[in-house]
Amino acid sequence: MPPLRTLLTLPVSLVLLVLASTTSTTPAPPAVDTALTRLVTQGRIPAAALLTDEGSGSHFAHVEAPTTAVPTDAAGPTGTVRPSDGIRPADAIRPADHFRAGSITKSFVATVVLQLAAEHRLSLSDSVDAHLPGLVRGSGNDGRALTLRALLTHTSGLADFTADTKGTLSLTPLQAVRIAIAHPPAERGRFEYSNTNYVLLGMVVEQVTGRSYATEAERRIITPLHLTGTSFPGARRSLPDPHGRAYAADGSDVTDLDPRVAGAAGELVTTLADLNRFYAALLRGDLLPPRQLREMLDTSTAHGLYGMGLYSEKLPCGTTVWGHNGRITGSYVRTAATLDARRVLTFRVNTDAIADPDLEPALLAAEFCPRTP
Repeated sequence: MPPLRTLLTLPVSLVLLVLASTTSTTPAPPAVDTALTRLVTQGRIPAAALLTDEGSGSHFAHVEAPTTAVPTDAAGPTGTVRPSDGIRPADAIRPADHFRAGSITKSFVATVVLQLAAEHRLSLSDSVDAHLPGLVRGSGNDGRALTLRALLTHTSGLADFTADTKGTLSLTPLQAVRIAIAHPPAERGRFEYSNTNYVLLGMVVEQVTGRSYATEAERRIITPLHLTGTSFPGARRSLPDPHGRAYAADGSDVTDLDPRVAGAAGELVTTLADLNRFYAALLRGDLLPPRQLREMLDTSTAHGLYGMGLYSEKLPCGTTVWGHNGRITGSYVRTAATLDARRVLTFRVNTDAIADPDLEPALLAAEFCPRTP
């Protein structure tokens, strides 16, 4: 298979597939598909896919740059690939493919923490030290002065351990925290996105429950919602079948990856359908009581920039959507939903870099902004 850098030199000959659910007879609007195509033509990525869910049904589309072809009998369910001459592009993304979701993991971890708060097993006003005594100390860092709320909202000032590791070193949570606290903190109370915050929250969940954050998320979220394609792989480097390929920004194949490079900040493996189902359930209030959901959506602590494992984005048309993005070596994912959860979109690409940063908001606007005839 040609590396990504080779694909970029090829003429763009795109394959676009649209699958509409049997519950909808109305074709999906072309604007979102056009926006998806631009991720390949302008964003310089090998393949992209999206899944939207709304009242009228579901819509799946994928697009890929030309690659080495493989027989369609390896492609999955009948009807999920083109062209019809017995081959499919090797980078074709199928609806049921598993992929790494990166920081979307934070939405799951935050949900577990807020459930524990609703059960009065912890308080968001608790200090980090109350649950992890003596762990956060040094270089001006002090867990006695940091609350769980500060971790959830990225206002703790703790350094991001991945700034040192570049997301390439497999670490235990303790090792990740030690790397972070070797650096002086940023100004406390200011929004400063840091993966260290959610590694610590994963440790807090285990201290409070006696079980790992992964086990708690599985029994509280994954199993009740029947997210059959979602898992916390631990140290497993391979993706579950079916899956496609994943590429680093330099074009190297990074499909196999040790999830411990991210841990509670980005370990999750999932599918497009599972993410849509999770965020719809979360925003509908199926996973949290009203008070905790309000706290999750409250961006005031982070000065309007972040809630708790969720953030909002106001699109040019004035529509506001809620969700999260996720970036990990070889994968970028973005989920967005209306506050009433009636419309949800997840898109993904099989690399961790999109050349044009304007393409993502354009894709969201194509789906969520009112359409003119």
